[in-house]
Amino acid sequence: MRILVTGGAGFIGSEYVRMLLGVPGGDASGVPAVEPTTVTVLDKLTYSGNLDNLAPVRDDPRLRFVRGDICDPATVDEVVAGQDVVVHFAAESHVDRSIEGAAPFVTTNVLGTQTLLDAALRHGTGRFVHVSTDEVYGSIDSGSWTETWPLAPNSPYSASKAGSDLLALAYHRTHGMDVVVTRCSNNYGPYQFPEKVVPLFVTNLLDGGTVPLYGDGGNIRDWLHVHDHCRGIAMVAHAGRSGEVYHIGGGTELSNKELTGRLLEACDAGWDRVVPVADRKGHDRRYSLDISKINTELGYAPSIDLDEGLTRTVAWYRDNRAWWEPLKKASGA
Repeated sequence: MRILVTGGAGFIGSEYVRMLLGVPGGDASGVPAVEPTTVTVLDKLTYSGNLDNLAPVRDDPRLRFVRGDICDPATVDEVVAGQDVVVHFAAESHVDRSIEGAAPFVTTNVLGTQTLLDAALRHGTGRFVHVSTDEVYGSIDSGSWTETWPLAPNSPYSASKAGSDLLALAYHRTHGMDVVVTRCSNNYGPYQFPEKVVPLFVTNLLDGGTVPLYGDGGNIRDWLHVHDHCRGIAMVAHAGRSGEVYHIGGGTELSNKELTGRLLEACDAGWDRVVPVADRKGHDRRYSLDISKINTELGYAPSIDLDEGLTRTVAWYRDNRAWWEPLKKASGA
């Protein structure tokens, strides 16, 4: 099987590549036994893409890396040709950056997805897995979103992802393409670029610094270890029904304040290291995914407990300063 992974040098995409090539990050039970003949990674290597993320599989002869932009039709046409499966991770994904400037998000997330879909249609790719986010739904006060919930994004980032979701599903309905869409909750784990909340807080605390807490800290998120996310994607890629959306969640909801408390404890730090900051513009109050569909149809359930996952994540950042220190210095995260 020939698999193309877009954004495969990023945080989640590289975990998926490492999993495909036999370097799992946790319990791999229930993951379909996929033995790819080739795994092609297409990545532009923007600030959050990093070839070091692929170091554990760098010497695998099945790995092929192509540096390129998913918005470039010629590059996309070349790498999509001959692929059996496309798993599409590549995206601009940081909400704060999208508030500062929306154009790169619309260009990459919408136009880039359309470019990939056109190439997959032209070459008759067997399956196209479009990886998305729970943020496309907006905010929910109580209960959990099902896959049929209306989309109501509130940030430029989530709006661009909602647009790409609708495009992917439209190619299924219009052209009969074998498309499936996954929507996940907040990811954490190793190799996450240190601008996102968990690695930002952990690396700041390990350096003896402070951490910022938005508003009253009451915004609630469900937390999903990146390996569980990739397990869920593998299940959907293998046996998900064409034209369907599947939720992948972690099963543990925490307020930002509660998450901060757990990270402080894991890093042996106190609340004196927390600095309140003004709330983010348009900050969604709560996200919550109903994962009963993927559980019932495909047998997915999270395998990594949040406390265990955070402990392992903190240990990874403590042991891998050589990975994150240059990134943090270069980006000013």
